Parts: sequence; structure tokens; C-alpha cells
Amino acid sequence: MIINSRWYIFISFATLFIYISPVKSFSANEKDSLLIANMQVQIQATQALNDMYNFKFTEAKWQFYRLKILYREHPLPYFLMGLNEWWKIMPDLNVEQYDLEFLAYMDTSIMKAKKLYEVDITKIEGAFFLAAAYGFKARLYSERKKWLKAAGNGNKALNYMDDCRSKEELSPELLFGDGIINYFSVWIRENYPQLRPFLIMFEKGDKELGLEQLREVAHNAFYTRTEAQYWLMRILFIEENDTQGALHESEYLHETYPDNAFFHRFYASLLYQTGRLAKAKLVSEDLLMKVDSNYVGYEANSGRYACYFLARIWESNLDQDKAFQYYQRAIEFAEANKSLKSNYYLYSLLGLARIYDKRGNRPEAESCLKTIRKNSKRKNSANKLAREYLKSLRHDGD
Repeated sequence: MIINSRWYIFISFATLFIYISPVKSFSANEKDSLLIANMQVQIQATQALNDMYNFKFTEAKWQFYRLKILYREHPLPYFLMGLNEWWKIMPDLNVEQYDLEFLAYMDTSIMKAKKLYEVDITKIEGAFFLAAAYGFKARLYSERKKWLKAAGNGNKALNYMDDCRSKEELSPELLFGDGIINYFSVWIRENYPQLRPFLIMFEKGDKELGLEQLREVAHNAFYTRTEAQYWLMRILFIEENDTQGALHESEYLHETYPDNAFFHRFYASLLYQTGRLAKAKLVSEDLLMKVDSNYVGYEANSGRYACYFLARIWESNLDQDKAFQYYQRAIEFAEANKSLKSNYYLYSLLGLARIYDKRGNRPEAESCLKTIRKNSKRKNSANKLAREYLKSLRHDGD
């Protein structure tokens, strides 16, 4: 969940602005020509998006497909089907099996949007979808560390974004873009000064105002509510260190979309980190049950989180046998997920080492500690603890 690339920061920032960019005021005739301003289509798309957020991808896709039948030459249904594939990727960004279909839908959306862009009355709508589709492509390429493709698509997105920017009376829906811009234009300048030259085109924002605007969208908007809550949750937890605020948003998202593996995992993590261990135990057990039952999107990544939380909780309750079992499963999930450098893997090994040591099995304890050192850098906190633990074991053995 930690953002670890300056290009990812910049591209995601651009993508967020693009995704729900405020557009200029339109005349009645112009509004009638825009599919994104059609209330009936918005309602249909929102229901499909709700299904998508709850990982009912097949149901969502069929609703998007019905839109495609009605609006075959419009980019909207193809973009939404691409977004459906994007949320299949979200639970585990290392899984690449959905990439090609996602990119194909976004490319089709781009092709259709270019035709809209060539006509004056639909130029803004064409620019909107061109910016959005190129932005999401850039975000995927940044995850895949394909930096040239990410930068190229990001630059195209920014170019089309300029056509979407202008002053207008904001509704709760359109405040989403303003909230993101107000927050991240300041945040990037504070945390990534090397990216300031890229922000010349943006006025310096106001982080507090951005958070207020996101909260208003999260509470009052219709179409953009879930996206606003998702980003508000991430910002509060990762950027603002407001775990309680993030927990509030996370609880709502999990209760509203109980089969969304990403929201489920985030909620379990926040419960654990805020010390609500009884609730964290129940939520983690449910998370693990859905992994074991092969729920859509509930894969090794979610299992790794759930088992680590359960192991720590049982260890704190002085039940070493149950803790041992969950640590082992956390390690197995991490190995299946190829997450050998993740802290959940490293600290699960550390937990096993503690239990092996208490059981008098020092060779196995040392083996766990050596594995930690092998899979982590010296500056990593788990690596440091493993080194100190090894020294103490060897000292006691002398």
C-alpha cells in the first residue's frame, strides 16, 4: 500500500485529476449531446460500478455490455469495461493476467474518443475519455515499471486534460477533481521536490481544502462517492497518518462492498493497527475464509494479511500453537505470491523464530532469522531485529 516510485506518484496524480475532471459549463444543446451528462446512463453505469466494486465483475460487465449495444460508437462502455478489468487487478498488482484485456478496452475507448474529439460539439467529451483512458494506461505501465510507456501515456493524458479544464459552478460530483488537485499539488511539492517542474501548469493547492472537498464528495455525491471514499481512505492512512479517520471510511466501504477483497483487507489492517483486536480477529477470519473458499479477488495477497494478523493476535493471547499455524500459512501465502521482501513475510518468519526458540528448537529459529536477512536489506527493521536475535541466540548457546 505504500507508494514507492516518484513516477508512480506523478502519473497517479495526473490520472486522479483526469478521472473526474471538472468540465466547462455547457449549453442545453451541448449537454444533450454528451452521454456522460445523461442521467439515465449515469444511473445504469452507477449500478454496474457498484457491482464492480463488490467484485461482481460478470454482472457489471453484462451491464456495461448492454451500454455497448446501445452506444457502440461511444467510448463510455469500453472505458467502463476497462475499469472492470482494472479492479480485477487491484487486489494484487503483481498479477498480470488481466493486463491485455484492460489495455484493449482502453485502446478501444481511445479510438472511439478520438472520433468525438474531432467534432466541435463532442470535443470536450472526447477529450475527457482520451485523458481518462491514457491516464489509466499510464498508471498500469507505472505498476509494471515500464517507465517510458508510462511517461508517454501520462503526457498524452495531460495534453487532453487541458481541454477539460475550465471554471464552472461545482456540484458535489465535480468537487472530486478539485479535492484531489488541491491535496496532491501541495503533497507532491512537499514530498517530491524533484517533480516540481512538472507541476508548473497547476496552481498550488490547499491540502486542508482538498480533504474537505473529498469529504463533501464522499458524503453527498452520487456517481463519484465510492472513488472519493477510496482515495480519502488512502490519503488519511498513508499520507496524513490519520488512522482513525481512515478506519471510518474503510468500515463504510467494507460494509457497503463486503466482497471487495481490497476494501476487506484494508479494513482488517486498520482494525489491527488501531488495536481493535477482537474485531480484527473476526474480520481477518472472514477474509481468510473467503480466500479458502475461492471468492473472486480473494487470493494469496489477502491470505498473507489475514494470517499474519491472526498469528499476532493468537500470540498475544498466549496460544503459541495457533499462532504458529497462522505464521506458517502467512509464509506460505507470501511464497505463493512471491512477496518474499514484504514485511508480512519477514515478520511472520520472526514470529516463527520466537516460537521455535520458546520450544527449544534453536536451529529452526536461526534458520528463520537467516531467511529474513537473506530477503531484506540491512536497513530494514526486520533485518535489524533478526541480526540482534541471532546474536542473542548464539551468545546464549556459548
